[in-house]
Amino acid sequence: MPEVPAAAAAAVPASPEPFEVRPVTGWGRTAPTVARVLRPRSYQEAAAAVLGCGARGGIARGLGRAYGDAAQNAGGDVLDMTGLARIRSIDAEAGIVVCDAGVSLHTLMEVLLPLGWFVPVTPGTRYVTVGGAIGADVHGKNHHVSGSFGRHVRAFDLLTADGSVRTVLPGTDLFDATTGGMGLTGVVLAAEIQLVPVESAWMSVDTERAADLDDLLARLTANDDGYRYSVAWIDLLARGAATGRAVLTRGDHARVGELPRRARSEPLAFRPGRFPAAPAFWPEGLLTRTTVGAFNEVWYRRAPRHRTGELQRLPAFFHPLDGVPHWNRVYGRGGFVQYQFVVGHGREETLRRVVRRIARRGCPSFLAVLKRFGAGDPGWLSFPMPGWTLALDVPAGLSGLGAFLDELDEEVADAGGRVYLAKDSRLRPDALAAMYPRLADFRALRAGLDPRGVFTSDLARRLSL
Repeated sequence: MPEVPAAAAAAVPASPEPFEVRPVTGWGRTAPTVARVLRPRSYQEAAAAVLGCGARGGIARGLGRAYGDAAQNAGGDVLDMTGLARIRSIDAEAGIVVCDAGVSLHTLMEVLLPLGWFVPVTPGTRYVTVGGAIGADVHGKNHHVSGSFGRHVRAFDLLTADGSVRTVLPGTDLFDATTGGMGLTGVVLAAEIQLVPVESAWMSVDTERAADLDDLLARLTANDDGYRYSVAWIDLLARGAATGRAVLTRGDHARVGELPRRARSEPLAFRPGRFPAAPAFWPEGLLTRTTVGAFNEVWYRRAPRHRTGELQRLPAFFHPLDGVPHWNRVYGRGGFVQYQFVVGHGREETLRRVVRRIARRGCPSFLAVLKRFGAGDPGWLSFPMPGWTLALDVPAGLSGLGAFLDELDEEVADAGGRVYLAKDSRLRPDALAAMYPRLADFRALRAGLDPRGVFTSDLARRLSL
């Protein structure tokens, strides 16, 4: 890890320039709040910004892909960490990279794929920073075999509330409180990450249709461990015998010998395509049960019943929505809520009830996915646990949505499950303790590390974190 001078803040101005006061929102575009946004360009400026936070404190922010209010801070400071985006070293033999926290996963892929290495975990977008990936302890399609992002971090440098910098190692309380801690223990400045070797920038993909939810769960249970990556798109508007019907997509990194001849000359070429951006102003009311139901019907029917060995480029398999800039605009000015929960193995009946309730409610969600999680990760507020996770997007203005999701929270909590904080924008604080059993430990460590409450956010205030 690079050395960061702990006392350097005394030699720099109290706040990095320039800054602007502006509204800040999450990717769901709900509940914007106004904050002073600063963009430190060095570790010293980051330390000065932390020491210069006022009574409303500060929170680090990356590329703004948290869906809710985790990287907002009404009336306080928001530290835009994208100004710290240097790749500091690459060990191309061992597959280890050391980089600033503001480096995006997209940049890592651009730099590392030609060297035969891939990021160990990627969520549904590559436009997240390394610091954000640690703060949310993001997971991907490979959690059932690889765990979440924090499992592959060998060390990180953390700027704490007193302006000092600590190198934090796995197996320590501070590491476990920070991975998944939503930026509330400090500002991650740099990280050392173990990478995954690959032969190509292509995926070998198997696709099959599942007739209903039970069929889907049976297929995942039977042979999911035979694939490194696995995800199912699920039709949450289908009812009756088709409730929970899905398209299951699984795969692994393709070897050079599997590629068509024309691709073998540049097997590691990373070529993400892009479509035109979604319009800045999207007509309201387009995403209804009727329109989304028609989309879901077409999407399910056009999927192959069973296809093996299809070659797909990495972006198409991992990040299809990244090809449409500002796709979050399609929900209209009111934005959208992403709701993601997990329940453990043996709690499948809870999952069935929730899916049936969503179908009866007619929630117009065309971005709904189900995955199987593997062993839980040590982060105290890390989301994954062994079991089943379902994520869905719904327009924020849907009538009665808040009360409906509150009822689902109760079902999930009663089953020993939890809601994903990196995507949350509306969870009630009384449900949090039941979902996260290490919450008291997190609060105690945070109180000792940051007694003045320098690090805070709209999420933290809403949930009394």
